[in-house]
Amino acid sequence: MTIKRVGVVGSGTMGLGIAEVAAACGCEVVVRSRSTATAEGLVAVLEKSLARQVDKEKRTREDAAEILSRVTPTGELEELADCDLVIESIVEDLAAKKQLFMELDRLTRRDAILATNTSTLPVVELAMETSRPELVCGIHFFNPAAVMRLVEVVVPITASAETIATVHDFVAACGKDAVEVKDRAGFVVNALLFPYLNSAMRLLESQVASMEGIDAAMTGGCGFPMGPFALLDLVGLDTSLAILEALHREHGDPASLPAPMLRRLVAAGRLGRKSGHGFYDYRR
Repeated sequence: MTIKRVGVVGSGTMGLGIAEVAAACGCEVVVRSRSTATAEGLVAVLEKSLARQVDKEKRTREDAAEILSRVTPTGELEELADCDLVIESIVEDLAAKKQLFMELDRLTRRDAILATNTSTLPVVELAMETSRPELVCGIHFFNPAAVMRLVEVVVPITASAETIATVHDFVAACGKDAVEVKDRAGFVVNALLFPYLNSAMRLLESQVASMEGIDAAMTGGCGFPMGPFALLDLVGLDTSLAILEALHREHGDPASLPAPMLRRLVAAGRLGRKSGHGFYDYRR
């Protein structure tokens, strides 16, 4: 199968980025949110983003207009019925994702590939909620999806070779670099990254250095483009907590037991950039 029509479920930052990437490679894209108004709002944000890219001469005005014309917002799952590929990018909650995959299985074409953008949850459990487990896999884009070149193609034991080959072709058409990974919590990047981020929070709790000092140490000493606390805020502290909990649940490694500080910040609604306040304050 050649992927020509893509559905994206979820209107957050990742849903926006995936929609842009798919539309930029020539696919027709249907973006579904819980309401038509929210989905239309996502397209409005995409329009502003594309306009900024035109101003910075990263895209031509004609190119931006073509990309936008390929994106259709909707509040109805039924509008995804004729998609070749549907990518789920909702909250990192296994129960919510399972329910969604059951509905997508009922509504979409029998030959459509259903994929999740989960960063750590078990893809096989989503596959087994459908009548087509051989057509279910993970396509894990990184934030910001329009910029980051890496995509983890997650292969559950139920996926067919044909499904994975089709997904590799789609990722390549999007101009991304695919790394094929087993369906194991955290895959590659997050399995290595989040214990490091958790260690940074424990250093802060132990008052080894200030938050700003730790970020400066990792950017200046290790050449990282972003310090751990700035990165946690970008990822989202609620998402980070969910990832660490999933890693610890599967592997039992103390390094992935979430730092108490992280739980307190999430409980307080300080989720990072998306809420305006996380480790850093973005409200000013």
